[in-house]
Amino acid sequence: MRPSHIALAVLVTAIWGVNFVVIEVGLDHFPPLLFSALRFLVAALPAVFFVGRPKVAWKWVVGVGLALGVMKFGLLFVGMNQGMPAGLSSLVLQIQAVFTALFAFVALGERPGRIRLAGMVVALVGIGVAAADEGASGPLLGFTLVVVAAVGWGVSNVLTRKAAPSAPFTFMVWTSAVPVLPLLALSLTFEGWDRDTQALASLDLTGAGIIAFVAWVTTLFGFGAWSFLLRSHPASSVAPFTLLVPVFGMSSAALFLGESVSPLRWCAAALLVGGVALASLAPAPRNRAVQRVDTPAPALPVEDHEAHASR
Repeated sequence: MRPSHIALAVLVTAIWGVNFVVIEVGLDHFPPLLFSALRFLVAALPAVFFVGRPKVAWKWVVGVGLALGVMKFGLLFVGMNQGMPAGLSSLVLQIQAVFTALFAFVALGERPGRIRLAGMVVALVGIGVAAADEGASGPLLGFTLVVVAAVGWGVSNVLTRKAAPSAPFTFMVWTSAVPVLPLLALSLTFEGWDRDTQALASLDLTGAGIIAFVAWVTTLFGFGAWSFLLRSHPASSVAPFTLLVPVFGMSSAALFLGESVSPLRWCAAALLVGGVALASLAPAPRNRAVQRVDTPAPALPVEDHEAHASR
């Protein structure tokens, strides 16, 4: 990867790490499914009217929107609302790197190799240790929901790579529009009209600022940049950069929320991050799909500037 692309990947993961603290605070203002729906509503409107149509098949827009918006963020927000700590959530969600590599092998033919497979096994052991710790001291349901959310992120990574959008920012805006109605329907079904309307009626500047951050910074900029990286490099090579997310997530949760970390949780973190790091050090997969995308990507004159301007 180019140095500028590495710097972009690190910046995105830093934003995503701190975002777990923002989500934790936001859950004090909104029910989780409504919170997620508002996130994508603000991300999509009014931008969807100005960016033009995505230059990919609509099946990819819908697929990524449902996997990322409904499955990943819907379940993540519900899991954290069930008591899953922000720092631990930022750690467990990174098992998506394993799911991404598995799905990339099945759908894209990206063979992980022995070293990468070993790293995946170590990361899975780390998840097992974290599950044992959480099962003894915290809500196992919340933990399970975050793991399933990681599956959704892995699916969206591979679908995004398969779509290979030439305009990542435009693609992210349109995919943000997809989960709004499903999430609102789920919120009305499981959280109720009264709870939703009460949250909206009591909206204050803090709540509005939280929605703006998770919509514009972490969603439009973060996933727009992530789509660009996935288009330019193999999915199983980009995904390991997310091992930095728990570094920022756990440290910011300790700093701003006062979350403590048990010795068993530190062990889980070492195994998970170490496993993903081992996978990232493995040689890049070599197949026709990789050779095709390893060629320089065309310039993105409008959307790329817009994505950087949103920082």
